[in-house]
Amino acid sequence: MAYDKFTVLKSSAVPLPIENVDTDQIIPARFLKATERTGFGDNLFRDWRYNPDGTPKESFVLNNSTYSGKILVGGKNFGSGSSREHAAWAIYDYGFRCVVSSFFADIFRNNCLNIGVLPVQVSAEFAEKIFRAIEADPKAELEVNLPEQTITLVATGEKESFDISGYKKENMVNGFDDIDYLLNIKSEIQEFSKSLPV
Repeated sequence: MAYDKFTVLKSSAVPLPIENVDTDQIIPARFLKATERTGFGDNLFRDWRYNPDGTPKESFVLNNSTYSGKILVGGKNFGSGSSREHAAWAIYDYGFRCVVSSFFADIFRNNCLNIGVLPVQVSAEFAEKIFRAIEADPKAELEVNLPEQTITLVATGEKESFDISGYKKENMVNGFDDIDYLLNIKSEIQEFSKSLPV
């Protein structure tokens, strides 16, 4: 399933300065019945967003209209816990295209990369600068440049580089998942197969 191409994203951000956010908090297990990637955004952080009667919790950041944007800035060790792909699906379906943290759980990071959410790991110091910038101005913008592998605080120009595998980077720039990538090089695969002994 192809997804949106990702090159440069300039957006305000939603701050979630909580450490050790696990995948059960991102999308509770009771919402994992569907196998399609759509519809999960409604239940992103469900137990943090809503009271048992379904009313929004005013104190939770996603219910605060002061904050908006396509970038979610999380605390250290974001996406720990179970390996459920649905956590990445929920983040994408809600509308986020990038998650920033000073540390990601490996499986969560890979799940994000597989479905078009860019996980940008920054230093703890730069993460703190981002949180302070958003606190000072909720409309503060970040620019995430995938080709250059940089994230920049637009107001000050402060930037930091981030790592990503060349394969995943190429896929995200082209909007490919793994199957799209293989289909894109189908002719090369067919040519190579001709060189193999029968």
